[in-house]
Amino acid sequence: MSPSPRPRNVRRYDRQDALIPVVVRAAGNKIQAGVRLDTADLSEGGLFLRSDLLFEVGEDLSIEIPLGDGKVTVARGRVAWVTRGSGKKASAGMGIEFAKLSAHDRRALAENLRAVPPSETEKQ
Repeated sequence: MSPSPRPRNVRRYDRQDALIPVVVRAAGNKIQAGVRLDTADLSEGGLFLRSDLLFEVGEDLSIEIPLGDGKVTVARGRVAWVTRGSGKKASAGMGIEFAKLSAHDRRALAENLRAVPPSETEKQ
């Protein structure tokens, strides 16, 4: 798998630095277990997952995102790009674009993002 170039910033939603543990499953995978990964940033339109385990660009994923009120929202996403990381500050991981997120869940996620404390990367 070769890293794909990052597209120009064409995001509809502003991303916020946020270190949130999420559970990721390959969509359609019959295995119930998921992989726990951490977000580096998150928005109503997608997120960046820090990970040395990289899915293929275009692969569909199911992502369980915990909300501040103890609830969990499940989003369907697609791997938009991957990076193996290079240089001092670059992290290996994947950019995920949400492909299916209900309007209710999108609003709940937006409200939760407003309440998320700054991540360690934002403090530096």
